[in-house]
Amino acid sequence: MKNDLAKTLAKKYGTPLYVYDAERIRENYRRLHKAFSTRWPDFQIFYAVKSNSNPAVVQILLQEGAGCDCASENELKLAMRLRVPAEKILFSGNMLADADLKAGLESKALFNLDDTSLLPRLLKFGRPEVLSFRINPAIGKSNVHESDELAGAKAKFGIPWEKAEAAYALAKEKGLKRFGVHMMTGSCVTDPAYFAKISEKLLNCVGPIGKKLKIDFEFINIGGGFGIPYQPNEKPLDIEKTASLVVEIFKKKTKEFGLSEVKLFVEPGRYLVGDAGCLVGRVHAIKESYKKFVGTDVGMNILARPVLYGAYHGIRVVKCSNGTTDHGPRTTDLVETVTVTGQACENADAWAKDRKLPKLEVGDLIVVENAGAYGYVMSYPYNGRLRAAEVLLEKNQPKLIRKREAFEDWMSGTTLFQKG
Repeated sequence: MKNDLAKTLAKKYGTPLYVYDAERIRENYRRLHKAFSTRWPDFQIFYAVKSNSNPAVVQILLQEGAGCDCASENELKLAMRLRVPAEKILFSGNMLADADLKAGLESKALFNLDDTSLLPRLLKFGRPEVLSFRINPAIGKSNVHESDELAGAKAKFGIPWEKAEAAYALAKEKGLKRFGVHMMTGSCVTDPAYFAKISEKLLNCVGPIGKKLKIDFEFINIGGGFGIPYQPNEKPLDIEKTASLVVEIFKKKTKEFGLSEVKLFVEPGRYLVGDAGCLVGRVHAIKESYKKFVGTDVGMNILARPVLYGAYHGIRVVKCSNGTTDHGPRTTDLVETVTVTGQACENADAWAKDRKLPKLEVGDLIVVENAGAYGYVMSYPYNGRLRAAEVLLEKNQPKLIRKREAFEDWMSGTTLFQKG
């Protein structure tokens, strides 16, 4: 996004402001789909709604052909409201409540269970048409934070691969007939070889199960985790190489284990929307203390990832005068080491520490890069600092797709609040 556009949007919609580029989302989808589908035609992308659940963003991906990966009852409701066909919805939550189980059955989505213990509870309410289990193949990886290693001994997700056979045997015993397989092992991985490695481990696990239990798995979902570069010198994931390595394993192992006509599923979120979004904020205060602090309206409650994970986001400075108009270049091109903070009453709300940035003044804008995934969806109204607005750009033409949270919105769920 060019500086002039950032100024225009900030003036029209205020800050903080999430901005998404529709064309970039489409480009990301098409690149991923082409890489896999040209090598394995029976291929389907399920968009991880959790990464950015704004209906306008989801609709773009539905128009491109995506399904929805839903993790909760409300994400299911969103998919159904957007008229996503049941066969293109994967319900894959964890630690599910009875209400989640009932909602999953009512949606008729592909049902993915995180643990064997959920099966008897599920069957009390009904029987899914297609069932898969999430397998923990004991391999996890993340380029962001150890908590994003979604498989392995410390992960809360999935059935240990050694217990997978017992899970499918119990499901067959209970009369289920149609099955799939699922895993999701890590987040923001940029090493193509990793995806081949986990795919091989998964197929080596479920291939013998299929033979022994006489199960023809209808799909194998290798999850998401396709990374994007956040750091300045980080290389992007080579998606063509990733697809080539994964499909090579699929061809070899499906033939070895007699897994005929199996569909290949993936469920990315960040890869599709992460670099298609940015967050525009305003500098409101400059503080000279033991170090120099730049106070902005982008804080831990607006963008949680840096404080939650220690995640890095690039910052671009847009120099302004009086906060709204540009009166030409400054007389200085100084670069300073500063710590960028938000407005929350928390010392943790120093989310870009000791960052070298062009000299900032009150009224300047910052553009926080790669904020399209796990940005707005993880925000919260702490200290009465309310959630940002969201704008979608279609060929640089902005459309407001979520209004800024107001005081009345914040109070709307309370019962003792009286106006006046």
